[in-house]
Amino acid sequence: MGSISSIARSGLNAAQYSLGVTAHNIANAQTANFRRQQVVQEAQETGGVSVSLRQAAQPAGDTMANDFVQQMVASYAFKANVLTLQTEQKMMGSLLDIEA
Repeated sequence: MGSISSIARSGLNAAQYSLGVTAHNIANAQTANFRRQQVVQEAQETGGVSVSLRQAAQPAGDTMANDFVQQMVASYAFKANVLTLQTEQKMMGSLLDIEA
């Protein structure tokens, strides 16, 4: 199993990647024959997540609302992983204070 910090970092990377992809989709929504990009996340056996990118099979329709929702989801995931890292640091500091 991976450490808490490495698992949280993989979550941060996945959220950041998702934010970039949805921003790309929103920016290109009006482009003729544009095919949306989709982020696929997969849990790793050792903890954390890996991401890959795939292109939608059909040209983009009216999916901008979905992209805005995905932006919010990725933003909350990013914040949650930052809080996980902060909590780990506080716990490590407390442990070191107890042992010292």
